[in-house]
Amino acid sequence: MFLYFCIHIQKRNYMRLGLLTAFILLLSFTTSCQYKEAQPHPAFKDSIVLVTPVEPQPITSKSQTAFYLDSIGLMNIAELDSTFIIRLMYATPDNFTGQLLYTDLKEAYLHPDAAKALLEAHLLLKAQYPSYRLIIYDAARPMSVQKKMWDVVKGTSKYMYVSNPSRGGGLHNYGLAVDISIADSLGHPLPMGTAVDYMDAASHITNEAKLVREGKITQQERENRILLRQVMKSAGFRALPSEWWHFNLCSRDEAKQKYKLIN
Repeated sequence: MFLYFCIHIQKRNYMRLGLLTAFILLLSFTTSCQYKEAQPHPAFKDSIVLVTPVEPQPITSKSQTAFYLDSIGLMNIAELDSTFIIRLMYATPDNFTGQLLYTDLKEAYLHPDAAKALLEAHLLLKAQYPSYRLIIYDAARPMSVQKKMWDVVKGTSKYMYVSNPSRGGGLHNYGLAVDISIADSLGHPLPMGTAVDYMDAASHITNEAKLVREGKITQQERENRILLRQVMKSAGFRALPSEWWHFNLCSRDEAKQKYKLIN
């Protein structure tokens, strides 16, 4: 009987030991799972991509002068064809006057008649040379700017290149003239022998063959000028003899009869 009692006690101890062992194993397994869940998943961690916030691009607003030119019916050249290059030279001091004349204007405008003719010239140029574009250095010019320009040059040798505002100004003041050149596929102006707005005999178109013979311009520069005149004249513009870059849509007399000055 005593032996039976001892065996029974021993069995109960074994059972308790087994239960304790099972409990310890279960606790260990549960803790391990919780630890694994707390660790970042390697695949997820590797898939994280840090994105640098992109700053919004500033919205370019029209100048007050541009709103005025819109209001009187002139056309923004860049809105006709976005491949025009606009670099208004009087919006910087880098021009023959050395003065900043356009304080807020950065857009090129023309009267609708001139704007449509310029678009035609642009298309003619790109039909012959698809990588070329027209580059605009000046277009419509308010009379207020013309007066500033005249005040800078009067009494100097440069006055002959500026239309006197007291006599009605010039074709720019009607939105009927444009200062222009040709740019290549990289946006670089083709060489024309002189810079735009270089007031000198080398800029004249009346005797370019002589300029080539004298080494003042090259034959290639002369051919570039001829190409510019070809597309502009085909679209209805007239070249100004003293400035290879300047083209008028009509005569001054016709402008005075049919068009309005830009104040």
